[in-house]
Amino acid sequence: MPDPTPATPSSPAAQPAPPSPAGPTINIGEEFGTARKNLPPAKIVLIAIGIVLVAVLIASFVKRAKPQGGGSLDKVTPVEITGQGSTMVALTFTVTNGSDKILYVHDLHGAIKTDAGVLSAEAVSAVDFDRYFQIFPALKDGTQPALSPEAKIQPGETVHRTIIVAFPVTLEAFYKRNSTSVAIMPYDQTVPIVLTR
Repeated sequence: MPDPTPATPSSPAAQPAPPSPAGPTINIGEEFGTARKNLPPAKIVLIAIGIVLVAVLIASFVKRAKPQGGGSLDKVTPVEITGQGSTMVALTFTVTNGSDKILYVHDLHGAIKTDAGVLSAEAVSAVDFDRYFQIFPALKDGTQPALSPEAKIQPGETVHRTIIVAFPVTLEAFYKRNSTSVAIMPYDQTVPIVLTR
């Protein structure tokens, strides 16, 4: 008996077509889980984001940190420390506690702004005032009692006080300064009270 010849594979065109579904066809190219189907239009989203940003900016402006008080730098009395190239300065000022809380003084600084930059100096201890006044009598001109760390200023209270600082500049350089300021840093605040002249 002769060997049967193998059957040749049939071409794809010769295969029978799959049966068609009985119901409607589903186009899976269009998914319903996309942002276009689930989110509102971009214009509405941008308007909502803009409104939220404006509200945040207004709230941060209203709630921003402000100094607890204000006042003025009334008198600046410098004297040269001979042989050291430094100047000691009595800074007399008026400060008012404008808040409804007690102002507890934490730190006191004086600063001068020159063409070379800003020089800052910590206030000397109030205990040493009399000693400095004996050595430099001109320093006492127009001074008030010392304001020292740990002092309290009651709400609404206005005080006239003095601090003494020493800057590492000659008296001549001190007179050429652009401005002088006193910075009072309260204990429970992030913004100091700065009085400038």
